[in-house]
Amino acid sequence: MASEDVKASESAVSTIVNLAEEAKLAREGVKAPGTALLNICKSLFAGGVAGGVSRTAVAPLERLKILLQVQNPHSIKYNGTIQGLKYIWRTEGLRGMFKGNGTNCARIVPNSAVKFFSYEEASKGILWFYRRQTGNDDAQLTPLLRLGAGACAGIIAMSATYPMDMVRGRLTVQTDKSPRQYRGIAHALSTVLKEEGPRALYKGWLPSVIGVIPYVGLNFAVYESLKDWLLKTKPFGLVEDNELGVATRLACGAAAGTFGQTVAYPLDVIRRRMQMVGWKDAASVVTGDGRGKTALEYTGMVDAFRKTVRHEGFGALYKGLVPNSVKVIPSIAIAFVTYEMVKDVLRVETRISD
Repeated sequence: MASEDVKASESAVSTIVNLAEEAKLAREGVKAPGTALLNICKSLFAGGVAGGVSRTAVAPLERLKILLQVQNPHSIKYNGTIQGLKYIWRTEGLRGMFKGNGTNCARIVPNSAVKFFSYEEASKGILWFYRRQTGNDDAQLTPLLRLGAGACAGIIAMSATYPMDMVRGRLTVQTDKSPRQYRGIAHALSTVLKEEGPRALYKGWLPSVIGVIPYVGLNFAVYESLKDWLLKTKPFGLVEDNELGVATRLACGAAAGTFGQTVAYPLDVIRRRMQMVGWKDAASVVTGDGRGKTALEYTGMVDAFRKTVRHEGFGALYKGLVPNSVKVIPSIAIAFVTYEMVKDVLRVETRISD
């Protein structure tokens, strides 16, 4: 009996010591390993939900954008946003409006999760280095440093999920009249690997890397900088109790998305066209000489830029920009706000603004 009392006392002491240690770590700003891991999982989950919700909300516009980017200029089917959406609805119905969205979500959910989490971690690392370099422990991230953190996050997330993006592009472009059909994500991946080799899964990767730096970097930098400015200046009564409302955060996200995508859009067009290289069954895709429904021939990113501008003019680099702008404004805004709201619900202590 005495032995059991001793064991119980030792257990109680051990519990008290553990709780005291966790309290000490909390006071010092250090999370216990279990808590840190749980917060990482919650952060990844919040990023994934944000990506899935935001992309599904604008799926029809996403598909139209890709179709506009790669269509044959001598056989125009999609002539503008409204006409293009009506044409897809008339010829393919509701399923056509959301064609490729399953693949898109399968790509964007992990991409978004990795992107938001990578941004948080990159921000912490850059801020730590910046404070050491300046000797100021109270220094905060500047817009340029946020741009760097966002660029790092974009490159990591895009590289990790690029094969899914490549396959998504092909699934989106194919129609019911294509001679051969990709039956789904797995079938498309296996077919491309078998017929074109593993390198084909990364066609267009270079312009994607170059494009993701201003696009994702500016998204995060503009969003966070706008929020900081609003919180500091408190204009137009937009700030209440040092918090921004949902509508204000949506507006910040919309501004960030519009600015970032306008800068990076030509690279997105070139990336999409390079992804179609080697696929003879693409529907009305553009070739270097302007003919349609044959394999695209580009030797690289510079060659793709040169041939596109030479045969179709500079404006071809902005094909699909209007539906993309209409898509990006709500998409980026919804992604940022959804991410922060999900983290609030899950009670994750750190948000991207912190």
